[in-house]
Order: sequence, then structure tokens, then C-alpha cells
Amino acid sequence: MKKIKILILGASGFIGKNIALNLSKNKQFSVRGTYFKNKVFIKNVRMIKSNLTLKKDVDKVIKGNDIVIQAAATTSGAKDIIQKPYIHVNDNAIINSMITRACFDYRIKHIIFFSCSIMYDPYSKKLQKEDNVDVNKIYHGYYGAAHMKIFIENMCKFYSNLGRNKYTVIRHSNVYGPHDKFSLEKSHVLAGTINKVHSSKKEVIIWGDGKEKRDLIYISDLVDFVKIVIKKQKTKFGLYNVGSEKLISINELTDKIIKISNKNIKKINDISKKNLKTYICLNCSKAKKDFGWRPKIDLDIGIKKTIKWYYSKNS
Repeated sequence: MKKIKILILGASGFIGKNIALNLSKNKQFSVRGTYFKNKVFIKNVRMIKSNLTLKKDVDKVIKGNDIVIQAAATTSGAKDIIQKPYIHVNDNAIINSMITRACFDYRIKHIIFFSCSIMYDPYSKKLQKEDNVDVNKIYHGYYGAAHMKIFIENMCKFYSNLGRNKYTVIRHSNVYGPHDKFSLEKSHVLAGTINKVHSSKKEVIIWGDGKEKRDLIYISDLVDFVKIVIKKQKTKFGLYNVGSEKLISINELTDKIIKISNKNIKKINDISKKNLKTYICLNCSKAKKDFGWRPKIDLDIGIKKTIKWYYSKNS
């Protein structure tokens, strides 16, 4: 049987690496991955160095594949979003514009694009459905990145309407788990808090009052959704929320991590520091209805798995 050729753009990153590790175990797939600076070894995955801001590199890696999974991006944590919001806009707009065009030119059958949930109303108390986006209510700190994501989502729909490609756009919530960035400068909230707790002897400092809340999803649940849409999506374009449908405050999350880590330390809120006062929680009924997908990993179990992996790499 001829193998399905899958290209994972950004296979050295958090989401891309987890997808590559999983799909490479399937003998039906021939998997390649790209990296820019940090090459990683993944069994049964051919890694290719690529600068995805250059058209020649994009064309070279895209050509000849059946499925392209776009997990490459300039990413970081809350600190950069507050202090340098522009870093998530320019390069990502260039990268994704060239990728969508190349996928059209080289007749890629299926493209999976990772968007996110930052375009939703950050203060709404209801679970956000895919059609709830109001550009007038985008959080000011997300303004540039959110509009960039919306633009690329529309590019995906535009190309899908031309009839040559099938697109899946995934608006995921805050993803966590093994292989995430745990550095305090670039980490996501859960990974950064694990680092803080692990490194602290007496106290852990939380930026702001810690009352803002996050919808957290374990990485294997996101990978499961990718596998399902590869197998089951029939429509030319699909846009789906993928999250836990639950919110937890940063204070509550920190308390959980301290408890699970068996650390005898205090939590201190530094209200002089700016934080992202957002409360976005996703309604994932469409993913459940169309594919039967639902998250499997409870938050406490996910935190335990992530801490175990982190300690195995840092003890």
C-alpha cells in the first residue's frame, strides 16, 4: 500500500513535535518535518532545515506531499505579548501566506492550520462558538495577532473554495504537556508556572492578582483531534474549536501545581506586574457533533503527566 506523505511544518516545536512523535508510529504514513534553528531527532521522521519566510524554502518542502500540517510559528508567552506584541504578527503573516499559496500550487490534498482562540471576546461569561467572533471585542493585547490569525483563516477558506485543497482550521485553547517551552521568557502559563514552582524554595511569584482564567487542554487531546480530521473530514473547509470547555484561574492553577509537586512554598501575587486579564472558554460542540471528539485528559492528570516529564528532563 502506498504511504500517505505527511509534512509537519514546525516539527521541532511544541505542537509539531508531539504530532510528529505520534504520527510517525503509524506505518500508513511517511512523515517529514521542518525545523529552523533547533533540530530534533524523531524516529521515522526526516527532518529538513527550512526558513519558512523564504519562498524557495517553502516551495521545496511543500511539493510532493499529500497532507501538510502547519504548526510553525513565532510564538512566546504572556510577557512578550505584553511587551512586544508585534513579534507574533509580521513573520507569521508572511509564513502562512506563502504556505497557503504553495499548498494550492502543488495541489496538496489536505492542509491543517493551527489558529487559536485569541479573537474571541475576552470578558464574555459564555462558552465561545466558532461564529461568535466580534472584531470590535478583541482584547487590545491580542489585536495584531488576532487579526493575523483571522486573515490566515480566511485565506484557508478562500483557497478551499477554489476546489483544489481541503482545509481544517483549529482554534485551540491553551495547550500544555511534554515538550512545551518551560523557560520563563517564552513559556505558556502552565509550563511557566511549573518552572517557577520547581525552581522555588520558599515562594512563587504570580504576575497580577491571579484571578484571570484559562481554558487548558492537554497536548494528546489536540493530537487526537488532528488524527480524527485526517481520517474523517469530508468537507472542503472546516473550522473547529478544540478546548476543555472549562476555566481555571491562575491562582487555582498555581495551587494545584504546588500541591501536585509536593512543594512547601507560598504563592505571592505581585500586583505591580501586568498580566493578561482574559477569560476565554471554548464551546467544542461542533467538534463533538462532526467527529465524536472530546477531551480525555483531566486537568489534574495532565498536570501530573507534565510535571513527571519536566522533572525527568530537569532533575
